[in-house]
Amino acid sequence: MAEKKTSTRFPYESTEYRRARNRLLQSEIKLRRQIEAVAEQRRKLPLGGVGEGAIKAVRLSELFAPGKRTLFLYNFMFPQAPDMDSPCPTCTSIIDTVDGAARHVTQRVNLAVVAKAPIDRFRQHARNRGWQHALLLSSSGNTFNHDYGAEGENGQQWPLAHVFVRRGKKIHHFWTSELWWAKPEPGQDMRHVDFMWPMWGIFDATPDGRSKSWGPSLSYP
Repeated sequence: MAEKKTSTRFPYESTEYRRARNRLLQSEIKLRRQIEAVAEQRRKLPLGGVGEGAIKAVRLSELFAPGKRTLFLYNFMFPQAPDMDSPCPTCTSIIDTVDGAARHVTQRVNLAVVAKAPIDRFRQHARNRGWQHALLLSSSGNTFNHDYGAEGENGQQWPLAHVFVRRGKKIHHFWTSELWWAKPEPGQDMRHVDFMWPMWGIFDATPDGRSKSWGPSLSYP
């Protein structure tokens, strides 16, 4: 049976882009299946030999530093209203890792993390977590999250990764983690940003694999 094509559209994209992106999505779905198949095979390995011995709001164009034509941007789930939910624990887990890698990543590409919450609230959360390197932005008061699929009609925030590129004087949307909208395999979640969230790769390398009932928290006992 043919896979369902995504109905997602981004601002100013061409028909050619959407056709190519839908073809790529099918390959991403196949890759996700293959990753799980390899992880399952790994979990079934017999025991090996005995071992010894003893991780502020700006214009999009302003996020491109001189000499860097690519921007990687992550939508962090953090509501705008102060009486709404707290920062997303899973997004927090992701940026706990990304912040440490930011100094390396930004040697080649621009990197930013954007939340709907006002910048002061976002920065306070960053201080609580000890983040020091990732560029934090607020999309409060603009439509960026909605335009690029990271906000529902009721204001619900979604975690998405995006890539934008500069070509001449123009900024183009290049890629978004559209596996978010693809129906996951039974027993899985979307895994659309696993590539920036190494915790799951570590679990995949263990005999028990991932847990269907466990997820990151903002604090632990």
